Amino acid sequence: MIFSSLVFLFSFLPIVLILYYISNEKLKNIILLLASLFFYAWGEPTYIFLMIGSISFNYIFGIKVSSNNLKEKKLWLNIAVIFNISILVIFKYSNFFVDNINTLFGTDINIQAIALPLGISFFTFQTMSYVIDVYKKDGKVQRNIFDLALYISLFPQLVAGPIVRYQTVDEQINKRTYSSEKFAEGVNRFVCGLAKKVILSNQLGLVADGVFSASISNLSVVEAWVGITCYTLQIYFDFGGYSDMAIGLGKMFGFDFLENFNYPYISQSVSEFWRRWHISLGSWFRDYVYIPLGGSRVSKLKLYRNLFVVWFLTGFWHGASWNFIIWGLYFGILIALEKAFLEKLLYRLPRFVRHTYLLLVVILGWVFFRSTDILQAFEFIQVMFGLKSNLIFNSSVSVYLIDYYYIIFTALILSTPIVKVLKSRLLKLNKKVLSSNISYALHGLLLSAYMLIVVVMLCSSSYNPFLYFRF
Repeated sequence: MIFSSLVFLFSFLPIVLILYYISNEKLKNIILLLASLFFYAWGEPTYIFLMIGSISFNYIFGIKVSSNNLKEKKLWLNIAVIFNISILVIFKYSNFFVDNINTLFGTDINIQAIALPLGISFFTFQTMSYVIDVYKKDGKVQRNIFDLALYISLFPQLVAGPIVRYQTVDEQINKRTYSSEKFAEGVNRFVCGLAKKVILSNQLGLVADGVFSASISNLSVVEAWVGITCYTLQIYFDFGGYSDMAIGLGKMFGFDFLENFNYPYISQSVSEFWRRWHISLGSWFRDYVYIPLGGSRVSKLKLYRNLFVVWFLTGFWHGASWNFIIWGLYFGILIALEKAFLEKLLYRLPRFVRHTYLLLVVILGWVFFRSTDILQAFEFIQVMFGLKSNLIFNSSVSVYLIDYYYIIFTALILSTPIVKVLKSRLLKLNKKVLSSNISYALHGLLLSAYMLIVVVMLCSSSYNPFLYFRF
């Protein structure tokens, strides 16, 4: 089940909200836990047992690492980390490792293909966050297994994040604040995220899929640029929209999740981009991998080693493919270069040049992320820069631009804070010109229009992918 489905919007969510708010405080967590488990089991009923097993083992690990015996704590922490990483290796990476062993050594090892459980990367990182936070005393040990299960399985952020760290919500599990204002804020955030996903991302995806599924020999230079530009915008509004929906749903149920995106495409360096893109993943690797390795307070050689480890893992976390590993190392190398000398050089240049540099390197990175294999990625880049004998322009470009120019233009505008700034100024004007009632009415009409467009589009099209489900 995904948030942008009619089943979720008109069956699951309304029923859960009604049951949640007519229940007393003691039952609210139970209802939310049962709803979360049902939400996960809807798509993959078999793997609900994997999640329950993970919850059970990490409940025990949490208690063990809360011990005052330092030696015992370290032992159980190591066991917990090995256990959780093993789950990822078995269910996400075993086919990748076997395929590469067969290629490298000419062997013929066969294993049954293992389906990737939804959200396994997200909830496994959350279980490790819980155990590590308890070990470091950054969070209290949870002795109620049902409350721990709620933290790990909470459906708003279960299958695609943001990665909610235990220290962020440990007190919210049993004590949350509710108000009509907070609920309204949640509805607003959810509807805006839903609109980003359905109205923008889905339409951009049609162009990106069309371009990347075409034969390399039939692509034109301009078509390649249109396709990767649409994908660059698609993945932002897809994942950013999902994060908005997750944060909005959290507020509806009284939770406050941290932000996950902050207009990453206005950045002027790769380092800044990764402080704005998928913030929860970046902070997870920073606090649980980069800093424990020594962070930047080490020799230059060890600093670059730390960056290599973090960005190798960041790429590999996204998927069991060499494409993702190269994508991660690509950004790791760029960040290392920026730390060495490039960032100082960039900030001597005009802002426009810095921004152009950032967009170019990010777009090239997305080619590796979107391509089916490394060969396609390199050939696609060659087409982009006219290094093959492809045409500069073809009829497909005209079709895409005529049919989708307004979506592309809208997405480009909304990927910047222009609308946010205008909205802030209008709110100041409203206080002087319009009454608050009129402002609320206009805002309500806008959200209603979003929902109407979303429902019409969902009813009229079967194309409704969600990119980060596969991670």
